[in-house]
Amino acid sequence: MILNGKLLGLFGASLGLLVTSTAQATVRLPRLVSDGMVLQRDMPLRVWGWAAPGEKVAVSFQGKTYSATTSPKGEWQVQLPAQKAGGPYELKIDASNHLVVKDVLVGDVWLCSGQSNMETPMSRVRDKYPQEVAQANNPRIRQFEVPLTYAFTSPKTDLTGGKWVSTTPESVLKFSAVGYFFAKELQAKYNVPVGIIKDAVGGSPAEAWLSADALKQFPKYEQQVAPYRDSAFVAGTRQREGAAVADWYKRLHQTDQGEQPGQPKWSAATYDATGWATMAVPGYWATQTPLGMVNGVVWFKKEVDVPAAMVGQPARLELGTLVDADSTYINGQLVGTTGYQYPPRKYDFAPGILKAGKNIITVRLISNGGRGGFTMGKEYRLVSGGQTIDLKGNWQYKLGATMPPTPGTTTFQYQPGGLYNGMIAPVRPYAVKGVLWYQGESNAGRPDDYQALLTGLIQDWRKQLQQPNLPFIYAQLPNFQAVRKEPSESGWAAVRDAQRRTLAVPHTGMAVLLDVGEWNDIHPLDKQTVGHRLALAAEKVAYGDNKVVAAGPLFQSAKAAGNKVTLTFADPGSSLVAKGNGPLTGFAVAGADKKFVWAQARIEGDKVVVWSDQVAQPTAVRYAWADNPENAALYNKAGLPASTFQTDAL
Repeated sequence: MILNGKLLGLFGASLGLLVTSTAQATVRLPRLVSDGMVLQRDMPLRVWGWAAPGEKVAVSFQGKTYSATTSPKGEWQVQLPAQKAGGPYELKIDASNHLVVKDVLVGDVWLCSGQSNMETPMSRVRDKYPQEVAQANNPRIRQFEVPLTYAFTSPKTDLTGGKWVSTTPESVLKFSAVGYFFAKELQAKYNVPVGIIKDAVGGSPAEAWLSADALKQFPKYEQQVAPYRDSAFVAGTRQREGAAVADWYKRLHQTDQGEQPGQPKWSAATYDATGWATMAVPGYWATQTPLGMVNGVVWFKKEVDVPAAMVGQPARLELGTLVDADSTYINGQLVGTTGYQYPPRKYDFAPGILKAGKNIITVRLISNGGRGGFTMGKEYRLVSGGQTIDLKGNWQYKLGATMPPTPGTTTFQYQPGGLYNGMIAPVRPYAVKGVLWYQGESNAGRPDDYQALLTGLIQDWRKQLQQPNLPFIYAQLPNFQAVRKEPSESGWAAVRDAQRRTLAVPHTGMAVLLDVGEWNDIHPLDKQTVGHRLALAAEKVAYGDNKVVAAGPLFQSAKAAGNKVTLTFADPGSSLVAKGNGPLTGFAVAGADKKFVWAQARIEGDKVVVWSDQVAQPTAVRYAWADNPENAALYNKAGLPASTFQTDAL
């Protein structure tokens, strides 16, 4: 939903600020300038807002006062000199009314942006890091979460919501997991407050984060967004597509045989599923059953025998991830529902639902398009009282309704420039230490222009934030999807190589994550390693620590001689090693026919020599060139992996 971006006269209290005057406030502050905020240390700071045209505004901080007069448009701004780390302080604004921003810290602020792997909250990974969550009680680490907003006609001047939140075991569950682990490491090392601005949107492509000026470099994206600058077109499209989807679900529920009025409900505990067919779980009905690539509703049931020791206490049902949406019942009682495929199904339910002996688990699974089912390689289990029942194996199933694929919809927030206008433009005046970026999955299907997009985005944000040397630290895509046994083309590898090449832009750093992903989950749980490696890169790029080993070996050059190619690496980090002291794998070479084959390799100092008896005159070398390069074995002694790369023509 596009929210109205007009500047409204609001009471200061509506912004979470203390208003000591009983009169209506005429001065309004941006949402970022609010209680609990973290200001960037050691650089000039802008404080800005809105008031009546021509109004005098005074801003007081640390015993000094700075004045401004609002413009004819009602805008004002003052600049505070660089501040040392510290706090808490108060920031006071005086005009016809008086505002006080409380609990202000000065430290380091990081703008954390990208797509879902930056957005993923600590709540998603708390089972992996229970102690981290339990001990997250640090008022010197704070987050501001920017609400999803997009706009196409012009940049927004303020955010639609959000507030600064200090770290507690409860609040940290909404923190960006990557951002939190990153901030925790830097806060411990530099002993200053750290604020993270969580400004990310799941599934967003890089071009959605570019300003209108930056999009001019990319004519195809300029052309793509042109229709969306017509608000009537956007509203009409949303209404039309929304109605089509609503009608699809209406017809789905009307035709689902498991929910017909006057008939026994298939979710009921007493329903007799005798005669239903069986399918192995995990798995997909398209490959395991005569149903094929059917979309609509398929019901699943499994009978489990529960011992008395598991009854009468809180329990959890874990069903990996399901494709696409589910409603799940135990003994006829709904225990959880999820509307799309990616979230892990971890349904906690109260005592009284399980009973000793026979229990029936029922899953109503909706497939919107493609193949539906239970994701391979995940946990499927019932847990209670310290005991676990494995739910993998045969389940009964029956088709409830057959439907065509769900009508397509326009994801407006993914259109070029929309997220920049809605979520970055309002942040521009706020001084930050650097940018933390985790994005690229949504561009993997068209990787050829990713280096230009990422380079353009870095340059654009530096210009827009008025920080020409703004540190830009980013995550390289991790390993994902099924392993291929032979060398092949890979959009994910191509994006990784584009990310590697973007390191040519000054003041950038990259965390390599080839060993952090999960083949069956685009949202891998190990966000602590991601945060750690991003922090290492930040320590070098943003904090000037040249002693830190910030990254793994970085390909520098290649030289062919006969059937051998010698590869040179910069920053090998105390010399090169093969992972686990095993064979050096992950390399492939090609000749003039451009057909890549696996190659042998050995380490010689800070170089790697690569060859294959099948290629007499190699013309190219690739390393870790796959969606999921499980054989990527090149590391440094600091335990950091080398990046995916391909050489230019030899």
